[in-house]
Amino acid sequence: RKRRKEGREREKEEEKEREREKEEEKEREREEEEGREREKEEEKEREREEEEEKEREREKEEEKEREREEEEGREREKEEEKEREREEEEEKEREREEEEGREREKEEEKEREREEEEEKEREREEEEGREREKEEEKEREREEEEEKEREREEEEGREREKEEEKEREREEEEEKEREREEEEKGEREKKKVRKRE
Repeated sequence: RKRRKEGREREKEEEKEREREKEEEKEREREEEEGREREKEEEKEREREEEEEKEREREKEEEKEREREEEEGREREKEEEKEREREEEEEKEREREEEEGREREKEEEKEREREEEEEKEREREEEEGREREKEEEKEREREEEEEKEREREEEEGREREKEEEKEREREEEEEKEREREEEEKGEREKKKVRKRE
């Protein structure tokens, strides 16, 4: 019984110890949670201070920016005045260039008309040139035909001369033959006369 009693006592003590450890574990977890919360709060505080510092810096920058913008505004007004004057000058220049452009277009139109006339004239001359070439070609062909005709006639003339030369030679031979016959006849007559004598 004594041992059983001691065993129950020991179990009670162990149970108390376990509960105590659980409580300690919970306490540790609570403290850790509080530590994390504290760190978060401190982080937030640092961030807030940084934001405030940034805000002060931003306000300084904005002040500088306002001053810079005011200065720029004054400069811009000066530039705009210059720009207006420049635009007026440019407008005058544009009007002058437009006038020159209109004059140039008139001149170009005249030039185009002149070139068209020249083109027509060139085409007319080319057409005349082609017609002239055709006529010259016909003339060359006609001259070639005439040259061939002359050569043919000359050849015929040479042939005719040869024939006439042959005819003259034949007539000369016949003339010689007649003279020879007459001479022989005369000799015969002389012989007859001498015999009669």
